[in-house]
Amino acid sequence: MAVRRVVPNIRSEAVGESREFYGLLGFEEVMNHGWIMTLGSASTPAAQVSVMTEDRTAPVVPDLSVEVDDVDAAYEAMLQRGAEIIHPLTDEEWGVRRFFVRDPNGRVVNVLAHR
Repeated sequence: MAVRRVVPNIRSEAVGESREFYGLLGFEEVMNHGWIMTLGSASTPAAQVSVMTEDRTAPVVPDLSVEVDDVDAAYEAMLQRGAEIIHPLTDEEWGVRRFFVRDPNGRVVNVLAHR
């Protein structure tokens, strides 16, 4: 299994202000679903940060997202380890397959792959 990118997720009600702040560091809006906005670097597209007011289909806002090439294998590995699954493996309407798992530090990780 290969990691494609890692994106920190910031829970915030200051979405516009966050866009302006991170824009000063060279980030541009690359996705906006209303409840989640992702900002990325034009020169390094995998360098991203997401700002979220909520998670539309999951019970919590994850602390970070890890995009992998095989989300099903990642899910099975976490189940075999006995990890705490916060949000089950789900095909989301916006084109990702994902699940949430709690890491040893108590952080919630959104593990995903694009379909």
